[in-house]
Amino acid sequence: MLAQAEALADQRTLIERLRLQLARLRRLQFGRSSERLSAEADQLEPALEELETEAPTPPPAEDPADAAARPERRKPAQRPLPEHLPREVVEHGKEAHACAVCGGTLRRLGEDVTEVLDYVPGRFRVLRHVRPKFSCRGCEAITQAPAPSLPIRRGRATAGLLAHVLVAKYADHLPLYRQSEIYARDGVDLQRSTLADWVGQSAALLRPLLDVLAQHVLAGAVLHADDTPVPVLAPGLGRTSTGRLWVYLRDERPHGSTIPPAVLYRYSPDRRAEHPKAHLAGFRGVLQADGYSGFDGLYDGGQVQEAACWAHVRRYFFELHATGQVPLATEAVRRIGLLYTIEQDIRGQPPDERAKQRQARAGPILEGLRTWLDATLARVSGHSDLAVAIRYALSRWDALTRYVADGRPGADNNPVERAIRPLALGRKNWLFAGSNTGGHRAAAIASLIATAKLNGLDSEAYLRRVLERIADHLVSRVVEFLSRNLPSDAAAAAS
Repeated sequence: MLAQAEALADQRTLIERLRLQLARLRRLQFGRSSERLSAEADQLEPALEELETEAPTPPPAEDPADAAARPERRKPAQRPLPEHLPREVVEHGKEAHACAVCGGTLRRLGEDVTEVLDYVPGRFRVLRHVRPKFSCRGCEAITQAPAPSLPIRRGRATAGLLAHVLVAKYADHLPLYRQSEIYARDGVDLQRSTLADWVGQSAALLRPLLDVLAQHVLAGAVLHADDTPVPVLAPGLGRTSTGRLWVYLRDERPHGSTIPPAVLYRYSPDRRAEHPKAHLAGFRGVLQADGYSGFDGLYDGGQVQEAACWAHVRRYFFELHATGQVPLATEAVRRIGLLYTIEQDIRGQPPDERAKQRQARAGPILEGLRTWLDATLARVSGHSDLAVAIRYALSRWDALTRYVADGRPGADNNPVERAIRPLALGRKNWLFAGSNTGGHRAAAIASLIATAKLNGLDSEAYLRRVLERIADHLVSRVVEFLSRNLPSDAAAAAS
């Protein structure tokens, strides 16, 4: 307990120190070296944001006598919600007419009012929950509707507002301090620390859903995998390290399956092979990835089969072809293009038909390409870029041609590259606290957002529907919140 209290005190001290450092930099940024100071302050903002997002550890239990002797700490008073925002009244229990105890007639005694801040696309509003109190004329029993359930206990944010903050941060790449500035223009004062607390508690609510999503992804027969670097800021040290975001995509639509697609992001502080091995524990099937050696250990034993990517091979040759000075590279690009023509023709067909077409049409092309690569390699300088491209293809030949006999994998890994691109675009804002907790949190929420998008859902509307219900839902039934089980946005709006 003592160690826990010390850790909490250290975290609070670090947060306060960073706040003071940030305030000092902001005051100085308009003087000499303002650009450098502004950049340093911009780096501190996300780091402080992630520290504030982490749910605080509850203080250890203490002796009642010590508690009585210490002056009581007053909780900060909640500010009233802005008066200029429109109010919408939601009255609970107004339909009650008879006492639940004796059946007598009820008379109204008064009411309790709870105001919470809501967000609908494009505007804020205040939901005013009114709960009338009734007393029975016969037995004097008092009746009142229960308080509305909110995602964050005793919070003042609705599911709609929480969903908006999450999507703005993890899909639109808006750090919380920028969101705070945007909301202030609407006259809504939401401090970064408040937003950070909401993000942390929302992530905790959504964690069981991510576990179910991971099970769905790893149950696929074919997975696409890739990774991308992200900078990780160590607060107070003034330097960044390089973490990794791993992407695992299950998308069986190209071979005619109706199983909904899903994407799973995982974070790690480095690129060691142990991370994909842990992420894919229990996966059995075909893994389509680039030539990263860290995946090699997964193929031992034959439970996971490797399928390589023709787009990576083509890229090597295309870069030489684009110079206009390597006609042999142009010939390689032409031959590989014939393989893609076949893939366009068979897209959406069942695996057996795809395999049949590939063996009949792609098989001869691949045999001719292999012969041409061997002959060309013997003719060109071993130190040339063309020789490097040819050796890259030949060293992965078995994995490159595995898709011919198996109609489930694709010819390349482009689907997962499309899934990782949105994260790469927001890399500038991927600065996490030194504990890497922010990286894991971001990967989890980004997985839910991206999966909803893959299934044709509006990500913000999807998270809103989940957060409205998940706090009161049984963990054993959280699978009901996978995007494939929720109605489309149009159906939800009509219901």
